[in-house]
Amino acid sequence: MPASRDPVSLLAVDRCVSELRRGRIVAVRGSGGVAALILAAEAVTTDTLADLATISHSRPALTITRRRARVLGLGGIGDTVMVLDAPDGWSADAILEIADPLSALDADLKQRFNLSGAGDYSCQSAAIGLAKLARLLPAAVVADLAAPDADDLNVWAGRHDMLVVDAGDVFQYEHTAARTLKAVSEARVPLSAAENTRIIAFRPIDGGLEHLAIVIGEPRPDNAGDGILTRLHSECFTGDLLGSLRCDCGDQLRGAIGEIARSGGGVLLYLAQEGRGIGLVNKLRAYQLQDAGFDTIDANEQLGFDADERVYLPAAEMLRQLGFNKVRLMTNNPDKIDALSKYGVQVTGRVAHSFPANKHNETYLKTKAGRSGHLI
Repeated sequence: MPASRDPVSLLAVDRCVSELRRGRIVAVRGSGGVAALILAAEAVTTDTLADLATISHSRPALTITRRRARVLGLGGIGDTVMVLDAPDGWSADAILEIADPLSALDADLKQRFNLSGAGDYSCQSAAIGLAKLARLLPAAVVADLAAPDADDLNVWAGRHDMLVVDAGDVFQYEHTAARTLKAVSEARVPLSAAENTRIIAFRPIDGGLEHLAIVIGEPRPDNAGDGILTRLHSECFTGDLLGSLRCDCGDQLRGAIGEIARSGGGVLLYLAQEGRGIGLVNKLRAYQLQDAGFDTIDANEQLGFDADERVYLPAAEMLRQLGFNKVRLMTNNPDKIDALSKYGVQVTGRVAHSFPANKHNETYLKTKAGRSGHLI
């Protein structure tokens, strides 16, 4: 066995995430001997739904986030995750209709199920966590495992060619992955606005998502000074690479590189958390909702996500390993300052970092300022 459970717990989550993306059933072990079988809602089919009921010996229910429940007009106050039970049973089409905000919801559908809350550390909450890690819609079909021969979950799952994950490992996954980040490669990469640049790739111990440190110039640890100029930048395929006008990400990325170079040096952390942590596919879904009249925050919540799903512990860990404990942070987002401070990085000052709007991102920027508290 390894010295810690980190490699084992991360790998178990990774494997189950892959299974969910393939539309397969996985088992979640909760506390107190409770276990459940789950399917990703957006991957469910008539056959897999029937298999779930048969194998589990119980009636599947649909699990969604409180955000999504409120959007559907179902309430959901007090519980982060909600369970929808259909006494007459669920069909695959009905599950997809409830989970997918881009579908036309049947007005009678909401009358055919019962709503209840799930505990924060329940198998149902773990199912939502796995769906989010898989960058799928945050909805899952969950059936309590009541099979009479399932006393030993690992043995039972092996007979059914099914993977098992502990609920606790799901809840701790992002923090465990961040704690195990290691620098795995480094190269000199001259940039048009900053020729003296190195890129250092950080990877968690499970081989998961990689984050990049773009080190410009020759910044040196200076714990007695004001700290190095730093930018935390979440990857944005559409803005950074394609030059999308729907956001200001590309401007912020290139502007930060230029400003850091002009200042004499610093670091830009390029974090693998597309779409404020919901992934590219879900970001494109959110764009469709924005085209229908929702703002950035409301679109994410229509999908069932929080307005911002990002975690900044990876950034703090990368800075620590680079030897930078004090930073002057280029940001308009107070949450980034609070997060770095929470994780032990001293933010000695904020450097404003905004760019002119265009006709495509005016509403986006107004939402940032008016609803997200960005200092624009």
